[in-house]
Amino acid sequence: MKPKIYVTRHLPEVAFDKLAAHCEVEIWDEEFPPSYEVLTEKIRDKEGLLCLLTDRIDPQLMDAAPNLKVISQCAVGFDNIDIAAATERGLPVGNTPGVLTDATADFAWSLLMSAARRVGEGIEYVKTGQWHTWGLTLLLGAEVYGATLGIIGMGRIGQAVAQRASGFNMKVLYSDAFRQPEAEANLGVEYRNLDDLLAESDFVSLHVNLTEETRGLMNARTMALMKASAILINTSRGPVIDPDDLYDALSSGEIAYAALDVTDPEPIPADHKLLSLPNCIIVPHIASATISTRTKMAMMAVDNLLAGLEGKPLPNQVNPGV
Repeated sequence: MKPKIYVTRHLPEVAFDKLAAHCEVEIWDEEFPPSYEVLTEKIRDKEGLLCLLTDRIDPQLMDAAPNLKVISQCAVGFDNIDIAAATERGLPVGNTPGVLTDATADFAWSLLMSAARRVGEGIEYVKTGQWHTWGLTLLLGAEVYGATLGIIGMGRIGQAVAQRASGFNMKVLYSDAFRQPEAEANLGVEYRNLDDLLAESDFVSLHVNLTEETRGLMNARTMALMKASAILINTSRGPVIDPDDLYDALSSGEIAYAALDVTDPEPIPADHKLLSLPNCIIVPHIASATISTRTKMAMMAVDNLLAGLEGKPLPNQVNPGV
């Protein structure tokens, strides 16, 4: 008999077909994720769970599924899952690291360039019929070539962003919980503590995991350290930035611009005050959204799930001690 599994969102066809060949699959196929109550009920008799960042996986939910053998997250982040609780219950948890590095780094640069050259404002300017003639001072933006880029979080994605900066002859600074001597040697990046990085950088790009230490990392105090001309880019996690403090910094001119792929809350309400600002670009969490990358992520999540069902170590396991 095939093991029963539950999948919380639609998967690329190739990934679904592989799952269906080995498992009895029940999938939530609606646009919005299942509610916590629905998810709790759906997994009661399941042996495997394939979930996303939008699903809260806590001890109560785990205890509602006595047959559960594995939790596989189709994302690199896993702050929606209580890892300690899963480990206590002997549940391996998988994620999908590495595969989205290049797509996310590319998109961080898309946001950086769009903010620097005010692309969103330019599109709106044309669409609303304001473009009547060429002007020498029309929508002047920030110079990227030769500027200083500050990267907070020098993991895989942070290093990929730094690598791309070489083509723009940028000075690259980084701040991280740990010094990265290999990255310093190979990429020519320079270490700074957080406060010094913020004070020196023309662009600040966030690439940290969401932890208690990084939640609200960018707040009134830290944004006050940035240059008035600085641009803040976030492709990590929404709660790394305090949204109220960001609004105050942008609306007062304390910093020049922000470009966000992730928000707090997420999705951001259509009437949120940040959306009223011309100097804030917000897109719907699409940094890894290339056909190739999302398909690879889904296949990695499937492979993690199948390994867990067979009692084998997951190819990418968050809690390898299980």
